[in-house]
Amino acid sequence: MSQPAGAVPTDRLQPHWISDQAGLYRLCADLREFRQIAVDTESNSLFAYKERVCLLQISSPREDFLIDTLELNDLGCLLALISNPNVEKIFHAAEYDILCLKRDYGMQFANIFDTMQAARILGMREVGLGSILESEYGVTQDKRFQRADWGQRPLSEQMLEYACRDTHYLIPLRSRLADHLNERGLMGLAVEDFKRVCKVTPTGGEERDHCWRIPGAQALDGRERAILAELCAMRESQAKNANRPVFKVLPNESLIALARANPQKKTDFEGIPGLSERLIERYGRDILTAVEKGRAAAPIPRPPRMPRPDQAFLDRLERLKVWRRDAGKKMEVESDIILPKDILEAISGEDPRDFQSLKRIMAEVPWRLEHYGKEILEVSKGIKEKK
Repeated sequence: MSQPAGAVPTDRLQPHWISDQAGLYRLCADLREFRQIAVDTESNSLFAYKERVCLLQISSPREDFLIDTLELNDLGCLLALISNPNVEKIFHAAEYDILCLKRDYGMQFANIFDTMQAARILGMREVGLGSILESEYGVTQDKRFQRADWGQRPLSEQMLEYACRDTHYLIPLRSRLADHLNERGLMGLAVEDFKRVCKVTPTGGEERDHCWRIPGAQALDGRERAILAELCAMRESQAKNANRPVFKVLPNESLIALARANPQKKTDFEGIPGLSERLIERYGRDILTAVEKGRAAAPIPRPPRMPRPDQAFLDRLERLKVWRRDAGKKMEVESDIILPKDILEAISGEDPRDFQSLKRIMAEVPWRLEHYGKEILEVSKGIKEKK
């Protein structure tokens, strides 16, 4: 299936539609002359059992491209471009796109600029791309397409335009934000965050593990957990067969309520939240079969609780959180900009006694170490409280 190039009826946005290998090879060759490109993805998480990248948007300083990843099986030449440290890849809210591209294509990333993180570091209150495009360029994005089915073909002209806008302005926006970061001496802080997001890793996990992360699952008894496990397996099977997201088969709240209610006939479904007549008609028999299997199975013991951290760790953590919050208020940014959660917890857990120990923990964030290291060490050790 192919989509006509330049289908968007506008003088400004005329993206090239790439849906064959020859076109992709030409694109990769053309992009080699640029040291900056803008990148975005569109996926189908709300419409498929297993999410995948359905569209890849790339803008160069001269042109916009929409790559039909449903038609193209080999993105090899793009992998080399994305991993090239001499080419800056500009994203807005990079983490999700990077996770998706790593998951689907094994892409590796180097040298990115995340315009959303830059905006957060600068203390901007509205950091969504739609808000920034409207304030900086007077462009309005149609929010309907944030939840669109990007796996459908053909894509409407409005969807093509929406997708193109996601990268069309990123290169000039990056320039504006970089100027502000440099003026305020914050580029070093931004760069260490850009490097960190390149390292994010897609997480897997068995369906059974997802089952215990459903809100309310931990409060069930052993018999109810056995029923829940069977209901989760049934839902997973139905979702896979229909290529639908699991939440569109049965909502989480229904699974928990069914595990507690232990229904034996369809009339027992009355009062189960989220379980509509349509769902009962479609899945009622399968639900009862799963519940019956759960009743017959051995009770599932409660997963062991993580040991409670010792009080000294909790005290250090609280002191650092208070310091981080106050530092964020002074800088007029959210507290995680001052110190990311994982590093804050690592400092609290390892309890560094000297600057060299702290330097090892903060190796990925040298700007923060330079600017906040002494304060962090004092707060962690409780020195300031004793003064």
